[in-house]
Amino acid sequence: QVQLVQSGGGLVQPGGSLRLSCVASGSVFSVNVMGWYRQTPGKQRELVATVTLGGNRNYGDSVKGRFTISRDLPKHTVYLQMNDLRPGGTAVYSCNAEGVWAAKSSQSNFWGQGTEVTVSS
Repeated sequence: QVQLVQSGGGLVQPGGSLRLSCVASGSVFSVNVMGWYRQTPGKQRELVATVTLGGNRNYGDSVKGRFTISRDLPKHTVYLQMNDLRPGGTAVYSCNAEGVWAAKSSQSNFWGQGTEVTVSS
């Protein structure tokens, strides 16, 4: 059974940094796109960043130049390095894996459990 397990997150002061990690486990052969989205109460989920198998990266406008997404292909892991965090970055961050090819699984899109990031002094 495929699962996305996230780690990282927590409380950070404005201007600080955090790193999120997400690993796709469970007999995974490959994942096409891995990425991060965030959501705050009352608002729609928004794109933070995605990265494809080929290494193409896409960032939300509000994080460009401050956040960096990377992935370890053999480990089916994606990372999000968040620098110069701002109070507007407070949200629940969720990992997404799209186009998952795994043993004994017909599902191709998965979400992590979500992790809270709070930017506050």
